[in-house]
Amino acid sequence: MVEQIYVGIDIGGTKVLAGVVDDRGRVVRTARRATPGRRVDAAQVEEALTQALTEVTGADTVLGVGLAAAGFVDATGERVMFAPHLPWVDTPVRSLLEQRWGVPVALENDATAAAHAEATYGAARDVADAIVVTMGTGIGGGVILGHRVHRGWNGMAGEFGHMQVVPDGEVCECGGRGCWEQYSSGNALVRFARDRLGSRPSILEDLCGGNPAALNGPMVTQAAEEGDLLAHEAFGHVGDWLGVGLANLVAAFDPACLVIGGGLSAAGDRLLEPARTALLRSLVGAGHRRVPPVVAARLGPDAGLVGAADLARHR
Repeated sequence: MVEQIYVGIDIGGTKVLAGVVDDRGRVVRTARRATPGRRVDAAQVEEALTQALTEVTGADTVLGVGLAAAGFVDATGERVMFAPHLPWVDTPVRSLLEQRWGVPVALENDATAAAHAEATYGAARDVADAIVVTMGTGIGGGVILGHRVHRGWNGMAGEFGHMQVVPDGEVCECGGRGCWEQYSSGNALVRFARDRLGSRPSILEDLCGGNPAALNGPMVTQAAEEGDLLAHEAFGHVGDWLGVGLANLVAAFDPACLVIGGGLSAAGDRLLEPARTALLRSLVGAGHRRVPPVVAARLGPDAGLVGAADLARHR
């Protein structure tokens, strides 16, 4: 039976994930492709999106597609102005893909779309004010004020990953230095582990075949699950920096809840416990205020595509 469907597509630094989403925010089925990268022709990224959309759609009729893009999306939801991990620069992505696919398209920043999903269906549904931080290749986020996502003057609110936390620190793909995501993200997790390979016995050496360049996030997660001390230290380091950044966000917005999503949030308390400790240590006046809970996103790594599909549904 042919159905009428809405599709969300989450375009991250390493993967394209497309999903059919029903009107309760449930993901019915998905399709995945690798993101070709930043230093490629944009047509390659658009082809990967098209392949994922075609696979997940099947014979069904698509009523709308929502794009959750890892980049700065303008206030009109028309253009990707800049993307640290993608080749689009001031590109009218929405209209280009709308013409290519022949269906209505909604465009939003990936983390803002995830925040919309968590505010509508997930962990922030029951609070008026919340901060959503998405942790994957880098860090994104969303600000929820009065049950609504706050997009800001340029439509770019929530780019928490590019707050400078270490002056003249690690070089970031955005061109800056010392950005938060260089210390608390999937990339930061892997870099910490790579830099310390060989300093102590670790199953990470076996997992990467003795080649630090081959080490990746899933390997660090697997090692941590098996009790590897270096992997646990890596998660503790990234979690500590997560708490430092969260303290800054609480000082700025005073939210009722801090929601941590993205692929790295699958680590659960291995990541969140050191973050909670660092939040209490770093937050000004922590002993004289209600400190918001740090909770895992309910929608997990699907939040971006769920939010994008919901935006397409209500476009």
